[in-house]
Amino acid sequence: MALNRAAAIVLRQFYLIRGSPSRIFPLFVWVAIDMVLWGFMSRYLNSVTAPGLDFVPALLGAVLLWDFLTRVMQGVTMAFFEDVWSRNFLNVFATPLSINEYVGGLVLSSIATSSIGLLVMLLVAGAAFGLSLFTYGLMLVPFLLVLFLFGIALGIFGAAVVLRLGPSAEWFVWPIPAVVSPFAGVFYPLSTLPEWMRAISHLLPPSYVFEGMRTIVAGGAFSGTSLLWGVGLAVLDILLAGWFFTRVYRHAVRTGLIARYSAESVS
Repeated sequence: MALNRAAAIVLRQFYLIRGSPSRIFPLFVWVAIDMVLWGFMSRYLNSVTAPGLDFVPALLGAVLLWDFLTRVMQGVTMAFFEDVWSRNFLNVFATPLSINEYVGGLVLSSIATSSIGLLVMLLVAGAAFGLSLFTYGLMLVPFLLVLFLFGIALGIFGAAVVLRLGPSAEWFVWPIPAVVSPFAGVFYPLSTLPEWMRAISHLLPPSYVFEGMRTIVAGGAFSGTSLLWGVGLAVLDILLAGWFFTRVYRHAVRTGLIARYSAESVS
């Protein structure tokens, strides 16, 4: 894979964002609103519960981590949707750009945009609500890594779905984080879920992150084995998502679907 070709995808996204303020605001406005809303909710819960309970690192921290995953996924899908909306696929793949380089460019774009969102969330949560990263210690780094990898996998999968079904299928992509979140145990322990939901949860890398976060906040020791399971599953999900995207792309080229790609194509 030639990095300069993948970087060309990132450069295109940079020019699009630079030329449109409407693309700049979503990078930080929504995450800032989430931090403010959940931050005040955490403070309220602190005021009506028994002394000694602190919802800021548990609740606001969970929102921060989940928003990071969502922004990573949307970093991939939004860069892909720019080509969908502009019907730019034939132009892109008429070049020597390979499918691996294209997907690599989407991932690099996601790294840039999600980093901005993460920085804004950390600044707002720390300055306004006193959320300290030292609460989670060094485990914050592997936590973010697992969420980043899984977010990339979701983004690639979502892009493949739209490539196969057409632009109107983007409405299948936006709810993906909301559908996954109940199984990931973002705001509650997995023990509260029914058995069939817990079975699914154990297959989702974020569930290991949020269980570990709550364990650390409660003063317990987080199992390194659980973290390794989370990393392994996240890597596996990326490989499966990449395989799925490649299969869909080859199908689109072989059948001519990519040439007749339009807002009306849904099958």
